Formats: sequence, structure tokens, C-alpha cells
Amino acid sequence: MKTINREISWLSFNERVLQEAQDKRNPLVERMRFLGIFSNNLDEFFRVRVATIRRLIKVHKKNNQVMEDPPQRVMNHIHETVVRQQTKFSKIYRSIIKELGKEDIFIINETQLNKKQQKFVEEYYVQEVEPILVPIMISKLKKFPYLSDDANYLFIRFQDGDDKEEYAIVEIPRKRLSRFLVLPEVDGKKYIIYLDDVIRANLARIFKIFNSHNFVSHVFKITRDAELDLDDDIVVGFYDKIKKSLEKRKKGEPLRLIYDKDMPEEHLQFLIRRMNLADEENIIPGERYHNFKDFMKFPNVGGGSLVNKRVKPLKHAYLEQNRSIIQAIVKQDVLLHYPYQNFDYIIDLLREAAISPKVKSISVTLYRVASDSRIINALINAVKNGKEVVAVIELQARFDEAANLHWAKTLTDEGVKLVLSSPGLKIHSKLILIEFKDKGQLKKIAHIGTGNFHEGTANIYSDISLLTANEEITDEVETVFSFIEKPYLAIKFKHLLVSPRYMRSSLIRLVDEQINRAQRGKDGYVLVKSNSLVDTEMIEKLYEAAGKGVKIDLIIRGICSLIPEENKKGNIHAISILDAYLEHARVFVFGKNEDRKMYISSADWMSRNLDRRIEVASPVYDIRLQQEIMDFLHIQLTDNTKARLFDEKMSNTYVNNGEGDKRSQADFYTYLSKRTALETT
Repeated sequence: MKTINREISWLSFNERVLQEAQDKRNPLVERMRFLGIFSNNLDEFFRVRVATIRRLIKVHKKNNQVMEDPPQRVMNHIHETVVRQQTKFSKIYRSIIKELGKEDIFIINETQLNKKQQKFVEEYYVQEVEPILVPIMISKLKKFPYLSDDANYLFIRFQDGDDKEEYAIVEIPRKRLSRFLVLPEVDGKKYIIYLDDVIRANLARIFKIFNSHNFVSHVFKITRDAELDLDDDIVVGFYDKIKKSLEKRKKGEPLRLIYDKDMPEEHLQFLIRRMNLADEENIIPGERYHNFKDFMKFPNVGGGSLVNKRVKPLKHAYLEQNRSIIQAIVKQDVLLHYPYQNFDYIIDLLREAAISPKVKSISVTLYRVASDSRIINALINAVKNGKEVVAVIELQARFDEAANLHWAKTLTDEGVKLVLSSPGLKIHSKLILIEFKDKGQLKKIAHIGTGNFHEGTANIYSDISLLTANEEITDEVETVFSFIEKPYLAIKFKHLLVSPRYMRSSLIRLVDEQINRAQRGKDGYVLVKSNSLVDTEMIEKLYEAAGKGVKIDLIIRGICSLIPEENKKGNIHAISILDAYLEHARVFVFGKNEDRKMYISSADWMSRNLDRRIEVASPVYDIRLQQEIMDFLHIQLTDNTKARLFDEKMSNTYVNNGEGDKRSQADFYTYLSKRTALETT
């Protein structure tokens, strides 16, 4: 069975992000921000995936085992691809800079400042930058200083009053100050300077005690291994293990050095030698500036035409007609689409539950939440109102571990019953269960979603939430919470697909049902919308189904190891959509019309989701809601503006079906807007 390597497919996904930066149909500032997304993605890729491959290389060398994708070959391919993408990145960046110039917006450096701007920059430096700057003199240091991950540094060489060379390193304080300083306008022209260059403009001031002159400075950054090494000490609790491992992560092994390609070779070799960087494959030349992830916050100093038009989240007509969200859900199932519709309905639901005298308990799973989470506030308020609140917090949510440790302590201090995941078994499901008394009877409503309970990401991630009082589903959601606390229990599910024990086998059974239909001469159909499609067993099953006549539609945002061309009958159609919102919803459809089975889920089709996480896929039984989701999927499948075709060469060719401009995210907003207006009247 032929597949595409996971890492190489991921790099192809990030290439699609670069396409968005290059796409002149996108506003200029948004294109700059896509450069930031590309850079941020690549940093995380090195911190996680490249770190894993380096470990595999060491194991492979020791054991000399035969592997389908030898890790060293994968690493070589990664290096070649990243260098090529960095070259493309630089070209796109320079092109955007030129186009900004046409809008009278200029990014200038310290050598291009006029006298008024020089004074402005110096005053800003003295007031804001100097108090937090920490220069490190490295000329005579025996031990090279620890350099943090995710930071930019200036490597500086200068001469003192005796013309003796000195070396120093200065961290650019981009986490405490904006990376961009907007300068006073000149004759209607707008100017921006990097924080890097604000520091460069004041080097003589920084090192004035040396009577310094003849400065040479270049930016560099390192990326470290971000894997958490959890020891096996059973005496230490899991909370404490995570806390201890986060401290270790800060000093993880350096994986990548990016440097200004104009840096003198002797300075580069000095850094490589002092930091003990042996892997030349991940020593990558770059431009004058690094950490382009800051471009996600690039300031818009121009007009509204330079950014995407911000559309207002739509109201849900049915929920607006009811004073109580809980009672509205009791009457009929509700579907919410973010960011097209307002995420505040979920917060309002929890707020209502917190104060309603009928509500007895609230249970919720938390994977990622906002830094000023109103979800957390609602849960705390519920405890203060005498409700029993159970919060399942995933401490291993990558790069959110520290935040989740904080929330775990906060919730515990407030009286919330805290349930933590077990080592090696992440809880990734997105569940809420509310129990309440209604006319003397105990009833339940449940939320099953595809996205996190995070007010921030709900504005940019495209997700789906199902709110239901269907007892077949709510009873099993309650069972999931029992399973989370005691994953060793032998529990069976009839309606929900729950990993790690039951989802894989259920998905295979559902595909087999479509194979049987196709072999009986009926329409066999499978649609998978997911972030990633990597699991080899599921890919093999899809190949088998397509070979036996099942039509398969795939909408995969990121990694897709499946190769549509492998099915010679042409029964597999696979696309990726990348646009203003991050496609994050997972939907699985088996069959058509009256025989259709549909699920929304928190799980991608990856081994980790099916075998090592607690995930949930919920059936959508309400025919109205099924049709709404099918309309959404049809709009996505007909996208010919932001959809790309998957193929073995990973060419990321845009879909071109000659049917006029169809942009699925904009079209779905229009669809929901019309539907809301109709239901309101």
C-alpha cells in the first residue's frame, strides 16, 4: 500500500499557507499575517516532529533496522523542502513589501530614519526598551549562556576604545513589546520599524561604557525539542510530573539554528561551536529578520481594504426565540457553526446552568481554554451557586500544559471536582453534560463538539457543536465521563463512537457496510472531513472501498497520507480548503439519502486519535440537522477558489471546475444568513 510520509505531507500543508500569503486575492495585511502563520507552524513542526525524527535517527543507527521511511532520508527531505520554502517565503515577503509601498506604507530600518524619526525611536528605546534589555557579554564567558526557545537574538560584534573586538548577545524583547513600532507619518506616508532595528539604532548607547564603535549585528534564533519527558516515578503525581517536565522542556536540545545569511562565516561558526550544534542539516540561512510568527499581529496602518472584512457572527434564530437555552434544547436538537454563528451561546448555556435552580450538576472536558476564560468563570459561578461541577482537564495539551496546570489549581481552589487524564491517554473529546430536574424528573442535555471551549479560537476555527436532549446520546455522554475516570472499565456504546477502544472498529464496520452496498449494485458512499488522514489501517480500508466501487469524498485540511491516484477507478476525490478560517470540524458520512449515517467528532483519522486518546464521535439523528450539515459539505466540495486537489506530487493545484467563483467559507456564511432570516420571519 503506497502512502505519503506524514512529515512531508505536513510540509505540503504549510506550503498551502504560503500560497495564501502569495494569493493577491487576499488583502495585503492578511497576506503578511499568513507569513506569520507559516512561520509559527514551522516552529512547532521543528519543536515536535523534527525532534521525534531525530530520536528515531538515533534508534535507527543503533538497531540498524529496516524501515519503509528511514528517518535520515525523511530528515534530508525535510531539510530540502524547508530551504526551498524559505526561499519562496523571502520572495513573497519582498513582493508584499513592494505592494505596501504602493499603499504609502513603508517598513524601514535604522539607517533610513530621518532626524525626527531618530528622536522618536531613541525616546521609545529609553522609555520602553532599555529598562527590560539584558545584554550578555560573551567574549570571555567560559560557559555559553542558555538561550531560550522561541526568542530572537542579536549577535553583536564591536570594537572598544582600544580597538579590541568584543562580542555580545541581546535578546529582542518581542514577548513584552510589540515587534513593530509605528513611526510618525511624513507627508501622508506611514512608516513601521522592527523592534530589532530600534535596538540596532541604539547599540552605541547600550555599550557606551566600552567607548564602542564599528558595530556589526545579525539576528539569529534557535528552536528546541518541545517533547515532555515524563519519568516513571509512581510516587510523583501526574500534576507534578507535568510541572517538572515543563521545566525540562525550557532547556530542551537545540534542533535548529536560523541565521541572517549575511552573517560573516566566522560569527556563524562561533555560534555553532559554542552551542554545540552538530546537525548541519538544521542550520538554515534566512533573511535579516526572523520569528515571522509576529506577523500574525502585523499592524494595519492603512485602510479597511488591507484586511479581511470582519463579518458579525450570526444569531441562531431558534435559540433567540427561547428565553431558556436548556428548554430550547429539550424541545429539539440544535446545531451551531463557529465562527459563522456566535460562540456566546455555549457561554450563555453554562451561565444559565450556573444559576438555574433546576440544574443539579455540570460536567465538562477542557483541552484548551482562553487566557481570560468565561467558560472557567461560569463553572466557578456554578459551584458558588451550589451545583456539583466536574471538570476534566487535559494536562498534556501541547503548549497549553502550563495554562492547564494553572486552571487545574484555580478550579480545585474554587471547589470544582477535578479529573485529570491518565499518562499516555489524552482526553481530547469536547463534551458538556448538564443534569437538571424538570417536573420532578431528572433530565440531561449534552454538548458534543469538534472544537475547544475557547472563546479566542472560536473566532477563527471553523467548528460544529451539537446540543441535544436525546436520551440515547446523553446517557452515553454520561458513560463517557465514567469511562474517563475509570478507563479500565468494560463499557460498551451503542450510539457514540468512543476511542481508544471502539471508534476504530466502528469506523471500519461503517465503511464495510458501504462496500457491501456497492457490491450489491447500490450507491456506496463515504465522506470524511478531517484535519488529518494518516492512519494506515483506515487508509487501507478506504483504498479497498474505492476499489470495490464506493465513491469517496475527502476534505482534509492538513496531512493526507492517502494518494487518490492509487485508486485506478477514480473513486476517490480529495481536496483541502485553506482560507480566512481554520477548517477544524470533523464530519463522517456513510451512505446517502435515507440510509445515511452521519457523525461529528473531535477525532482525526490518526493513530493517536483512534488508539491513544479518549475521543467521541456523535451521531446526528435529526434529519433537519443532517441536511444542514450536508448542505455545508456540498458547499465545501464545490469550492473552486480556496480548494486544492491532493495528489502524489503534492502540487497543491487549485480546483478549477469552470463553474464560476465559489468560495465555501463566504458561501456558507451567506447560506446561514439566509436561513436565519427565513427562520426569524
